[in-house]
Amino acid sequence: MLFNSLDFAVFLPIVFILYWTICRNSLKSQNLLIVGASYLFYGWWDWRFLSLIIFSTLVDYIVGIRLESVENRFRRKSLLVVSLLVNIGLLGFFKYYNFFLDNFISAFTFMGMPINANTLNIILPVGISFYTFQTMSYSIDVYRKKLHATKDLVAFSAFVSFFPQLVAGPIERATNLLPQFFEKRKFDYLQAKDGLRQMLWGLFKKVVIADNCAEFANKIFNNSSDYEGSTLVLGAVFFAFQIYGDFSGYSDIAIGTSRLFGFGLMQNFAFPYFSRDIAEFWRRWHISLSTWFRDYVYIPLGGSKGNTGQQIRNIFIIFLISGFWHGANWTFIAWGALNAIYFIPLLLVGKNRRHLATVAPQDKYPNFRELLAMLATFALTVFSWIFFRAENMNHALSYIFGIFSKKLFELPDFSLFPGMITLLVLIIGFLLVEWKGRTGQYAISGMQSMPSKAYRWSIYLLLIFIIDIFGNTSEEIEFIYFQF
Repeated sequence: MLFNSLDFAVFLPIVFILYWTICRNSLKSQNLLIVGASYLFYGWWDWRFLSLIIFSTLVDYIVGIRLESVENRFRRKSLLVVSLLVNIGLLGFFKYYNFFLDNFISAFTFMGMPINANTLNIILPVGISFYTFQTMSYSIDVYRKKLHATKDLVAFSAFVSFFPQLVAGPIERATNLLPQFFEKRKFDYLQAKDGLRQMLWGLFKKVVIADNCAEFANKIFNNSSDYEGSTLVLGAVFFAFQIYGDFSGYSDIAIGTSRLFGFGLMQNFAFPYFSRDIAEFWRRWHISLSTWFRDYVYIPLGGSKGNTGQQIRNIFIIFLISGFWHGANWTFIAWGALNAIYFIPLLLVGKNRRHLATVAPQDKYPNFRELLAMLATFALTVFSWIFFRAENMNHALSYIFGIFSKKLFELPDFSLFPGMITLLVLIIGFLLVEWKGRTGQYAISGMQSMPSKAYRWSIYLLLIFIIDIFGNTSEEIEFIYFQF
């Protein structure tokens, strides 16, 4: 079930009404409703894969209870290994089986020892990369004794399958989200209103910015050999805004929906395209995944401690794993490696934590140095997105070679792309709104403090009007991170 679908527009009000009327006086009933609604939400796509969520839930629920009662170090590690093997095993089979098999066959063929093996027609379950990481965080935190194991299977099932963030995050930590299922929840009008506001902004980013950018990005990437350098650059820029609008839009809708039910999810995007270096970008992009890898992989490896070689090793490991998490393709690994290359110089000179605060928080405009830093970081990011978007390595390299043609500095032929000028104007307007709201949790969060109700509603109605005019109402376009 998609957030931008008629099905969800019917589903959400029904669940909301049941949750705050029939179930309002019983925490157990509310949690049961969330589990049922979440399974319906996920099963709407393919009910067969509900078995994977249920299996992962039961494994980590049992492992958590056993970890709570066992003190022997070896047995505790063994239990943790069970959780990791089950979750990584599910992810590995459904997402990476054919990738490893294809490369295994290619390697032996290259060495003159061809082998015959058949790949499987495996359907990638939506959201498996997200909920497996979420359940693993629970087992790891219980193992580390940062969290007490729960014996309430309903609450734990609700934590694993919570429908707003089930299929594309944010990847919530058990230490943040799970305790909220044990707290009595009362309807908060202001919280719900803020949730609706964030949902509206997320929907705008998805259907106006992301979906329209996708139209041009797809056309240019799918026919890259037909276009010159400046058009290819524009295609990469459109993809940059497509993936940001799509994924951060999903996160906004997820966080806003959660607020309707009295839950607080972590911020997943903090205006990453206003970053002044690549380290800041990764503190602001897909925050739930970046911090997951930091806490459960990077720091256990040694983090930024140790000698220079160990630090470089750890950075490469974390970025390569991050790339591979996104998909079974060498392009994602190249994307991760390229970001590691961007990051390492900052680490070596001790400037990877230079920009921790929001750019120009007290000023209307960035200074010249900040502007250049943001443009340079954006350019590096757009370049790396080429690998992320390309079908394979050959496509990525040919796209890049195509950029550096003799017509790189000529204006694209806009007559080939009807509507592109309008979209560029929308993107500029979008960036202005994001810049103005960059210190908030989302771009229009500050509107709640504006005293003029008429002004606020004029903005809401304008956004709805733009969504109606420029949104593709004839087709429900999936969110891009569903494939990861």
